[in-house]
Parts: sequence; C-alpha cells; structure tokens
Amino acid sequence: MEFTTHYFPLELGLHGCELQLIYATRACVGTVAMFSQQPQDLVVVAGQPVTLPCSIPGYHGVVLWIKNGLALGVGRDLSGYPRYTVIGDHGSGEHHLRIQRVELTDDAVFECQAVQAAMRSRPARLTVLVPPEDPVISGGPVVSLRAGDPLNLTCHADNAKPAASIIWIRNGEVLNGAMYSKTLLRDGKRESTVSTLYLSPSNIETGQQIICKASNKAVPNGKETSVTIDIQHLPLVNLSVEPQPVLEGNLVKFHCSAKANPPVTHYRWAKGGSIIKEVSGDTYEVIVDHSFFTEPVSCEVTNPLGSTNISRNVDVYFGPRMAAEPQSLQVDLGSDAVFNCAWTGNPSLTIVWMKRGSGVVLSNENLLTLKSVRQEDAGKYVCRAVVPRVGAGEKEVSLTVNGPPTISSTQTQQALHGEKGQIKCFIRSTPPPDRIAWSWKETVLESGTSGRYTVETVNTEEGVISTLTMSNIVPADFQTIYNCTAWNSFGSDTEIIRLKEQGGKSLPVAVIIGIAVGAFVAVIVLMGTIGAFCCTRSQRNLKGVVSAKNDIRVEIVHKDHNAARENEEHTSMKQLMVSVSLPLLSSTSVLALMQFAPGLVYL
Repeated sequence: MEFTTHYFPLELGLHGCELQLIYATRACVGTVAMFSQQPQDLVVVAGQPVTLPCSIPGYHGVVLWIKNGLALGVGRDLSGYPRYTVIGDHGSGEHHLRIQRVELTDDAVFECQAVQAAMRSRPARLTVLVPPEDPVISGGPVVSLRAGDPLNLTCHADNAKPAASIIWIRNGEVLNGAMYSKTLLRDGKRESTVSTLYLSPSNIETGQQIICKASNKAVPNGKETSVTIDIQHLPLVNLSVEPQPVLEGNLVKFHCSAKANPPVTHYRWAKGGSIIKEVSGDTYEVIVDHSFFTEPVSCEVTNPLGSTNISRNVDVYFGPRMAAEPQSLQVDLGSDAVFNCAWTGNPSLTIVWMKRGSGVVLSNENLLTLKSVRQEDAGKYVCRAVVPRVGAGEKEVSLTVNGPPTISSTQTQQALHGEKGQIKCFIRSTPPPDRIAWSWKETVLESGTSGRYTVETVNTEEGVISTLTMSNIVPADFQTIYNCTAWNSFGSDTEIIRLKEQGGKSLPVAVIIGIAVGAFVAVIVLMGTIGAFCCTRSQRNLKGVVSAKNDIRVEIVHKDHNAARENEEHTSMKQLMVSVSLPLLSSTSVLALMQFAPGLVYL
C-alpha cells in the first residue's frame, strides 16, 4: 500500500531540542525513535470493542493513524470518527487506537505513523466478523400439512460474514440431505444462506420439533430456531356398541370416539341410511329391535378437512321373523309342489316342515318339495322356525291337488220308518265338481225335487255336501242302493250308500250266505253281458256326465247287514261301478238277468 507523506511546520523541540525546521522524514536532533508496539492482524466480532496498539518510546512528535491509506485525524483528534479514540500515555509514547462497538466498516487495514521520525508501523488487517441474523423457518413456528403430504422446510440465515452454515436437527440428531444456497450482498462482504429440507410422509409425525441451526466464526455455537410439525388429518373414528350381544327390547349405547386435527366440528348419526335427527353428540342410546341386526347404525364425524363415516350392526338376539312368506299351492295330480319359506332370526334358527296332523319332518330347509303329488298329499303344511332360547314361529299353507273327486261318506246311514230321512255324500274335489248326481233304481236326480225325493248341495270350506232327502220313509227304501256320483274335468268318483232302519236287527247268517251266492252269480252274468256288447259300443269316458239312459249303472243289492262282510262287498261293488258303464239293455236282457240273478237291480 502506498504511503502518503504529510508536511508539518517547525516546532520547538522538547527536552533540549533546538528549534529547527523538520519534515516528516526527520526526527529531533539527537533523538532515536522506534516502535515498541505495533498493531497486529486482528479478527473481531462486530459489536465488540478492539484496541490496536502503537507505542514509540522517546518519540514526542505527531502520530497519525491511517485506515485504508487515509488519515483518521491529526494526533489524538479523531473527531470525525466518534467510535475511535487514541488512548495511552502520550508522554510515554503510547498512541493506541481504541474502537468501540466494531462495525463492518471497520473491516480495513490500519497503520500507525510517527510523522517527524518518518516511521510507519507494519499494516494490520482488522477483520470484522458478522454473525447471521436469527435464522427463520418459513411458515413457523407451527408448520401444518395434510396427512400423506411430504414436508418441505426452508430456513434462511441472512447478513452473515462469513456466510452461515445451516444444519437441521430432530430429536438430537442431525438430518442429512438438505440443500443449500448462498447469496453475496451488495456490500460485497456479507452473505445470506438458505437451506431446504425435504422429509417424506413416512418420516414425519405430528408434534415433532425440528430445529434449524445457523453458525459462522462470529457465533461458533450458532443460533437456532425451531418449528413444530402439525399433521392435519380427517377424523379417525371408532364406533363401539355396548352391550353385545343383546336381546331384542333392551337398551344399547353407541359411542363414537374420534381423533381429528383440526378438531371435530360435527357428529351425524343414521340407521339404515336414514338420518337420526334427534342425536347430535358422540353418544346414541336406543332400545333395539330386530332391525338393528340388518340395518347398521352409522356415525359420521366432520372436521374442516372433511368427514369420516363408520357403521356397525348390533348383534341383536330375536325370535323368528318371516323373510319370505310361503304361498298355498294348487297343483295337478302327479305334478311337483314346491313351497318356499324363509325366516330370519338370531342366533341361527332351525326350520322344520311338517304336514298338519303328522309328526313326520319333511324338510329342514327353506324349500319343501313334494314330488308327484297324490290326492292324499293335499292338506295343511306347517313351516316352523325355532331360535334356541329366544322364540319360535310358524306359518301354515295349504296344498290343493287338482284331480278327480273323492267321496267319503258313511256307507250305511239310518232313518226311521214313516219319518223323513236323509243320506249325505261328502265330496272333496279340486277343481270343484261339475256335476253331482244321485241314482237309485231307474231314477237319476241332480238337484231339486222328484216325488218324495229332494237333492240339495251345500259348499263348505272342506268340500261339498250333497244331501238326498226322502219324505215318509217306506220299507222299500231300506232295500234300495243309492249311488252318489261326482264329476270334474279330471274324472269322477262314486259312493254306494244304503239306508238302514234305525234300531233294526241284523240278517240271519243263512240269508247273508244266500245274498253272497246271488251276488257271485250276478257278477258272472254281468261280465258276460259286457263281453257281448264290447264290440259294438265304446267304453264311457271317466270324465263324462251321468244324465242319459246309456249312463245307467248296475248295482247288486244284498240284504246282508253284517259289518265286515258288508264292507268287503261294498268295495267290490264300488270298484265295479266306477270302472264299468253298461249300455242300455233291452227288456228281454233285463228279464234274463233277473232270472239268473234275482238280486240284481238296474238303475
């Protein structure tokens, strides 16, 4: 650095020096001066005081302090620099430069010059260190982010000399992977540092504290600031139900506990999708029924980020309730009948299918299948469900079988001689009978009155009752066989009924035997007659209607009142009457039959 020479006027030398003209490069005659102390290179932190030493024992001339080549003042007059002071004992040659509160402008090269002795101290470099301003984390002191999002933190430490170094600390450990950048300021000395830290969602937790620490030579221990991580999320909800399981009709408490950030703002309850308006808090109490088993209760919790919904069913114990009601069926004879009966219940239930009046279990499934149904399958069927220790329920359905009519009547009915008498014929028929006819001797009567005889038909839930009423019973009425015949689209059925005098006695054994022999002969003759006419007349269809002479049935009349024999005879005769229809017989043929079989009666 080039030194500038300053010139001063003559002064009267002290301590015996003669008055003389001296210049900056000359000292007092006879005086030898030298530096005992010179300023040294110093490093100081801005804001601190510093003293640059300068001692020239035996020199009593002018001393100048030079900063970056410019004099700060003359002698001890540094009025242009209020923070600068020359201190020390002037008489002892002490000319130290004292700087109060060093600033960045003091970062320069200083010299101490003895003007009259033409001496310069060595140049001393004063280096001023500037600590960074307090570091700042963008978004602090609390940094909020949504759950699942990564975290980006930015910390800057400004106006430092030299530039600050930044580290990130969490839980006492330094976090690696941060990125740095530095910017030189306009004064060409200070710098600002920016550090960015990236953390993945899996590497952060709410409530964590992360520290940004900035340091340089001015602050070796560094300055730090911190942020708290606030991870915001939708409500985390748990729905509890107490007690469980519970019997229908008892009280149940639902509790909806939620963790949310930001905090919960609203609760909403629903059952089976329908809002429960009267409940708004986190608890719902209700007396439960079976519907809570299938219709879940839901709790929806809301915070500023959105809503979370959770649902629970209640393990309600309840007796059987019908889910699919079985329907009564009407099927054709020989077809399959399938009943479907579905129940719900809790705990698991047992299903039993039975026919009413029978102790036989037909099925334990929802479906009951009856293959190729017969007439005897018709009736009432019961689907019963049992929930152990809770309850039972049942449903009854009917099976109606479409087929020929079936007649069930007492084969021997009683009446009093001389009184009005009745014989009844009970007919079960699906579909209902098209015709019902009574026939005896040469008479066929379907309805209305003919002489002493009247036919009336009454419909009931169980079937049809046809009644043949006779006014003024005569002895011949007790010797006559009465046929009750019914038809529908599937066929026909006939019942043979006898009228017995009320209080009468049984026939002798000999008479019974005679009647039996006569019946046997009559059957033989009858079969022969059938063979004679089979080539010329076609057989009658079972679905025909008894109304003409060629539909007249032939029956065998016996006067055997023995019960066991009567039943056997009745069965044989009925089978014959159902399966065979005789053509119209000539009077000669009838006479011939009567000769061979006097017990044969034509109708």
